[in-house]
Amino acid sequence: MASSSLPAKGRALHKTLQHTLLSVRDLLATAGPLVLLALLLLALAYWVLDPTPPQRVVLATGQPRGAYAEFGQRYAKILRRHGITVELRGTQGAAENLALLRRPDSGVDVAFVQGGADESTATTDKPADQDLVSLGSLFHEPMWLFYREDAAQRRLKAPVLASLAQLPGWKVNIGPPGSGVPNLMNRVFEANGLQAESLSLLREPETPAVVALLDGSIDALVFASAPESLMVQMLLSTPGIRLFDVAQAEAYARRFEFISPVLLPRGIVDLAADRPPQDVHLIAPTAMLVAREHTHPALIQLLVQAAQEVHGGAGWFQRRGEFPNIRNTEWPLAAEAERYYRNGPPWLQRYLPFSFANLFDRMWVVLISLVAVLLPLSRIVPPLYQFRIRSRVFRWYAQLRAIESSIGLRPADELARELDEVEERVGQVSVPLSYADELYALRGHITMVRLRLRQPQAGQEAGLAERDRLRGASSGDSPMRGAA
Repeated sequence: MASSSLPAKGRALHKTLQHTLLSVRDLLATAGPLVLLALLLLALAYWVLDPTPPQRVVLATGQPRGAYAEFGQRYAKILRRHGITVELRGTQGAAENLALLRRPDSGVDVAFVQGGADESTATTDKPADQDLVSLGSLFHEPMWLFYREDAAQRRLKAPVLASLAQLPGWKVNIGPPGSGVPNLMNRVFEANGLQAESLSLLREPETPAVVALLDGSIDALVFASAPESLMVQMLLSTPGIRLFDVAQAEAYARRFEFISPVLLPRGIVDLAADRPPQDVHLIAPTAMLVAREHTHPALIQLLVQAAQEVHGGAGWFQRRGEFPNIRNTEWPLAAEAERYYRNGPPWLQRYLPFSFANLFDRMWVVLISLVAVLLPLSRIVPPLYQFRIRSRVFRWYAQLRAIESSIGLRPADELARELDEVEERVGQVSVPLSYADELYALRGHITMVRLRLRQPQAGQEAGLAERDRLRGASSGDSPMRGAA
């Protein structure tokens, strides 16, 4: 008995599954065009907005073992966490970095740039080109002028260089072409009334210049770098090497808007050894992160966040949270960077990975617009779905009415066969349970037509019987009348 019930259960399950699939098919057929339209609009918006940043970016840094190279390594490590590969391009410095940014075929997307390194700003307040944008100021990049005490004693009869005006006749290295220092020093020399011909200026890279200073081949060298530079750390601790104290630092800051006066505090290098033994005044251009104008906004967002992580702490010349900032940027601030400095990182990034948070952050306006457009259109889906299901039942009423109208006009057996065909095909119709009442109503109406089809036959048979009875009665009277 149990075995005989299994096929019945299987058929019931098959029927239920069939009804479910039909309902899903009807729903997809009805709502499908609307869903397809939404997907097409989303795809178009994704293509236009391009919310996903490139997976590779080229960052121009600086000389090996310099501060730019060190910071570049940190940026690459941070962006690697978000699936973006940073290719570090070593250069001679800020001037070469700017030249690479201005060359469309260089492949450089972002670069560290020192304030005042652009030669186009020597006579104007703003850079000549406007196709670059700043991502903010990152840190003070002091001008370090290291000199030999014995050279000062030999030339000045004193171990201390008191003013830049005392430099004529000195052999000074001001950095290689491509770094930002030569342009900066030319402007500083000009402000002090010094002619380049009065100095023996060398253009050696940083490492050979330090070696030459240590062995006495040159009297002094100048470079601009963050205090994290290994060369700076080493020279500050080398006996016989002094750091020039810029007593007029405030005056330089008033003359050049890209320069800030900074103070190297006493003992900051080595508290135990009290090095330096007194406060040292320095002038410091501001290092910036500069990008092409059309750099992807999501990439700018990541770079500014990386800048906050790398440069946001306390340092020799800054307090915690002072950098990065939007001061002394020289180039226009990128819109995405301005958004970050105004509002901080996007709210969703606190809870979601960057890729998802960035996608929603770039697309939410489009999503709301699509909802506003598609919501009114979605109201037609239920009526269309209802029409689609009910039409599956109502289309048989036309044939049913035609059969009913033909009763008495066509042979009853022919109409009965047609009605049987309709009933058989209606038995194969499947509708959701919420519309089953209409299907059963159709079957009831088929039964009613079948009854009406049988009623004329019963009436016709009764009429024939009555006629035969009457005929028989009339034939019975005739003999009686004859007998009478």
